[in-house]
Amino acid sequence: MKALVGTDFNFPGQQSVYHGKVRDVYNINNNLLVMVATDRISAFDVVLSEGIPYKGQMLNQIASKFLDATADICPNWKLATPDPMVTVGLRCEGFPVEMIVRGYLCGSAWRAYKSGVRRICGIPLPDGMNENQRFPEPIITPTTKAAQGRHDEDISKEEILRQGLVSEADYALLEKYTMQLFLRGSEIAAGRGLILVDTKYEFGRRDGVVYLIDEIHTPDSSRYFYTEGYDERFRQGEPQRQLSKEFVREWLMANGFQGQAGQTIPEMTPGIVESISERYAELFEHITGEPFIKGDTTHLLSRIEENTTQYLIRNK
Repeated sequence: MKALVGTDFNFPGQQSVYHGKVRDVYNINNNLLVMVATDRISAFDVVLSEGIPYKGQMLNQIASKFLDATADICPNWKLATPDPMVTVGLRCEGFPVEMIVRGYLCGSAWRAYKSGVRRICGIPLPDGMNENQRFPEPIITPTTKAAQGRHDEDISKEEILRQGLVSEADYALLEKYTMQLFLRGSEIAAGRGLILVDTKYEFGRRDGVVYLIDEIHTPDSSRYFYTEGYDERFRQGEPQRQLSKEFVREWLMANGFQGQAGQTIPEMTPGIVESISERYAELFEHITGEPFIKGDTTHLLSRIEENTTQYLIRNK
């Protein structure tokens, strides 16, 4: 199995390229973006040593499906997916915050709560909650959109407005879109026997219009529980069966790595890599309700370049 861990294309009209943790983003004529979902994988804000075959294709196709399924809620950046690993869309000026929405107390929020924290992003949390407990209503816990190489940080709505990161009117719209998108995602998940636990959304502006940008409802940006067995596991205090990238973080933590200075990424053997790829395929099929069909990786770079270039030429 081949993994795509890096690209260096030169597309028609290309102005620049940004290599993110897991995606390579090409600026076309300062008008469009070509987003290549590579097979790189990150955890704890660190890119791991091996790529995961087909991961990029799976995440790109999940995001594409959910962008289409939520386009009636708010405009989004997507124009086309000319290749299984590529989305082409409108170039927007991103807001400097990410909108995290949580329906349940788990993950980093639970770790903070367990340590005694009772206020997240300015939102008070009651005493006596347990791991994986459902909030009475979903809460929005934004983070800053950090520069490359830096960690995103929790921030309150009040602080966002005080710093002028987002205007009051824009923030109200971001909150509205976030809750409506989360509700839609939760409804779709419920139809597939899943619970959308938490997720993140990013937004940008173009010609005065606010757009949903980036990926949505993928296992890299979201956490899902299986509905079946949730109540019993919660009552017994047992870990939930979940669909997310958390299993990668758990494997890293079990091997002494949490992204902290001086820690070494554990060896990713071929067996580990293959098991992660298989787990992503399981996520894909449960989240989309469709079988995962592997793309032809024989000439992966040339396939992506040809498909994307043809699209750009046809849609000048």
